Amino acid sequence: MELAVLGTLILILLISCLLIYSTWDKMYRKTNLPPGPTPFPVIGNLLQIKRGEMVKSLMMIGAQYGPVYTLYFGPRPVVILCGYQAIKEALIDQGDEFSGRGKMFSVDKIFDGFGVVFSNGERWKQLRRFSLTTLRNFGMGKRSIEERIKEEAQCLVEKLKSYKQAPLDPRNILTQAVSNVICSVVFGERFDYNDMKFLELLNMFNETFQLLSSTCAQLQEIIPMIMDHIPGPHQRINPIIRTLLDFVSERVKANQQTFDPTSPRDYIDCFIIKMQQDNQNPNSEFNMKNLLMTVLNLFFAGTETVSTTLRHGFLVLMKYPAIQEKLHKEIDHVIGPNRSPTIEDRSKMPYMDAVIHEIQRFSDVIPMNVPHTVIKDTKFRGYTIPKGTDVYPLLCSVLRDPTQFSTPDRFNPEHFLDDTGSFKKTDAFMPFSTGKRICLGEGLARMELFLFLTTILQSFKLTSMTQFTESDIAPQMTGFANFPIFYEMLFVPR
Repeated sequence: MELAVLGTLILILLISCLLIYSTWDKMYRKTNLPPGPTPFPVIGNLLQIKRGEMVKSLMMIGAQYGPVYTLYFGPRPVVILCGYQAIKEALIDQGDEFSGRGKMFSVDKIFDGFGVVFSNGERWKQLRRFSLTTLRNFGMGKRSIEERIKEEAQCLVEKLKSYKQAPLDPRNILTQAVSNVICSVVFGERFDYNDMKFLELLNMFNETFQLLSSTCAQLQEIIPMIMDHIPGPHQRINPIIRTLLDFVSERVKANQQTFDPTSPRDYIDCFIIKMQQDNQNPNSEFNMKNLLMTVLNLFFAGTETVSTTLRHGFLVLMKYPAIQEKLHKEIDHVIGPNRSPTIEDRSKMPYMDAVIHEIQRFSDVIPMNVPHTVIKDTKFRGYTIPKGTDVYPLLCSVLRDPTQFSTPDRFNPEHFLDDTGSFKKTDAFMPFSTGKRICLGEGLARMELFLFLTTILQSFKLTSMTQFTESDIAPQMTGFANFPIFYEMLFVPR
């Protein structure tokens, strides 16, 4: 009797599941969203994402369903864009419609739509316009941004010489040097390489960057209603960000105590001046919360992406010593051994420019991009994307588009050189994204990459006691960010 009851219950359960799935499937089919794999209730297309291989999974699904497809992150549809043409049409040709910032559940509890990176609408427009203008004005001040980078590059060279060719993991020293540039703009000062509190903060940046790419953090983006209640490494992200926010808050308070509106020292001072100017404007977005969040955005973004790109670049140049030797010859010919490189040298160094572009393309530091959202119901390629739908324009699919690059999976500076050896631009070079939401620090990052790499190669030959393979230098392509493998290297004076 008990077996009969159990069998009946199982049968009812199976029939119920089939009915639920059938109803869900019919509702899903009624939409005019782009095609994609049929989702399950609650978990969406979670089963189509291989554990720890978010980016690879998205690319594989794109190969099956085309350059524009829909994936369900839990119950919510997300549109994925693959390849140069589709992303150009969305972010450039229809840039206004795709200009919103999408959800990132792993950090949204902290930022909550505040700060220049995660804001939308009028708030985003005001903060972005102000930040671009302020960064540009600091570039024309008493000490230009180029001068700040050059000084930091020389400090870095002296520090590297102090290791006397001993094997070195370059992560910390590169992160400190790159971060000091944005710190000099945002906080008005650089930090000593021996400052342990500063290094501790930068290690938190790196840990956050890595946690955002963890399997648990990827699951949190797909099924946040479940992962928010499950222990795991993703639960460390918000506490770390709060600690970093506390540091920023302390810096802002210190600025307020010594503030002189007639002589702004840094980005924080400029923001405080704007807050005072707009204190009677009810529509102003210049308030303390946006100040704290924007400074943290600039501090974080201005540290991790460039330093990670340089670490990838060092690894590649040790794998290909012939490329490094050719760079040394160009540096010796254009600059020589004695004077410091300047940004004007870039136009006379097409090979260096091409190698740096190829390092950025190949390392592909933010492969999934930061999510966008459409700000109104949007017609795109015959489909209808409802207002508020998140969109992932996969930068990796552009930087590795075989229609744009002859050897997309191989490091090849020739991608950015013409037949005469001159530098060749390509519209598919999008490591900073493109369109309305292009990284506001693009100009600063490009300047840093050129001046840091050229200054280091002017002084050192990069070597290692490890023989690196093609798989060693390849990006890991796991999730939010790509990191190079752990390695140690030697900086041999030239």
